[in-house]
Amino acid sequence: MASLDRYILRQCFGVMIFVTAALSAAIWLAQSLRLIDLIVNRGLSIEIFLYLALLILPRFLDIVLPIGVFIAVLFTFNRLTAESELVVMRSVGMSHLALAKPVLILAGIAFVILMSLSVYFLPASNRAFKDLHFEIRNRFVSSLLQEGTFTTISDKLTIYIRSRDERGEVVGLMINDNREPHRPVTILAERGVFADTPGGSRIVMVNGNRQQFDPETRKLSLLTFDRYTLDLDSLHDAPLVRFREAEERFLDELFFPPADADPAMRLGFTIEAHRRILIPLSALSFSLIPLACLLPGEFNRRGQFKRILAAIVIAFLFELLDIGVNDLAARSAAAIPLMYVTDLLPFILGFGILLRGNIRLGFRRPRVAAVSTP
Repeated sequence: MASLDRYILRQCFGVMIFVTAALSAAIWLAQSLRLIDLIVNRGLSIEIFLYLALLILPRFLDIVLPIGVFIAVLFTFNRLTAESELVVMRSVGMSHLALAKPVLILAGIAFVILMSLSVYFLPASNRAFKDLHFEIRNRFVSSLLQEGTFTTISDKLTIYIRSRDERGEVVGLMINDNREPHRPVTILAERGVFADTPGGSRIVMVNGNRQQFDPETRKLSLLTFDRYTLDLDSLHDAPLVRFREAEERFLDELFFPPADADPAMRLGFTIEAHRRILIPLSALSFSLIPLACLLPGEFNRRGQFKRILAAIVIAFLFELLDIGVNDLAARSAAAIPLMYVTDLLPFILGFGILLRGNIRLGFRRPRVAAVSTP
């Protein structure tokens, strides 16, 4: 690789990393705030929170990285033009395609990253996130309980806690157990602690009483206890298996869905599979849009505002078109080829412009008046 290629690639790569990291951090922080409730009100550990927050990272990298490539190319080549570096490169004989070479290498790097995300890391992270969330909701019953609220775990069990202390213990506990509908049990305890063990969820209560009413004898039996343990899993009707959505499945599972899948599910899986394949191609298209707008044409000392604006508008319009085509394909499989057309069209047009075309934007050069000789 020539020194000029390395120079341009280094400039573009640095901007891409900065933009991608900044956008990812902002979106990740906003998404992570939604998980704070799991710590504040549900009593989960900080380790589980950080693990869940890490799992949501690949969800938006497939959107942020192509944007980072687009901004990196647009910013770098506008700066090279403004500082007349691009003029010098052209003066030594570098063609449009030669100038585009480091950008294509950058797009190739982004392509490999996005391909690994879409093929493995995206479905794997979605699967792990939803599996853990499912386990929290259906196994760790303590995470469902909120202070000052009657929480119905199932049609057999209702739990109320007044508050939690700094050690994670609950204060002021009431449990209504309807495993025997004709002989309901009410348990009151001064305090208690939830234990999530490999064998299931249990609650250990201290200083309370167990009340059971017998409608036949019309008597209330009262049992006072210093310590009482209740197995919550025996009362909780949690499903044993969970259906995996399209975003949790790998490509082979999407292209070959279960035999009992209905037509709507098969179409959804097919659309998701093609969308995963097209995710890496967006990096190639988003890299050539700014090049096709900035490189052709003549140098203008007054700036390239119109060309920059044109690149942004074109990228925005193609993104809107892509969203519309994806929505159309979700209703009809006949629109799937259009998904490939809308994703590859910017790359093909941009490459064609670099080869032979020109874009005349901005201020025109004044024409030299013809001088007539007597």
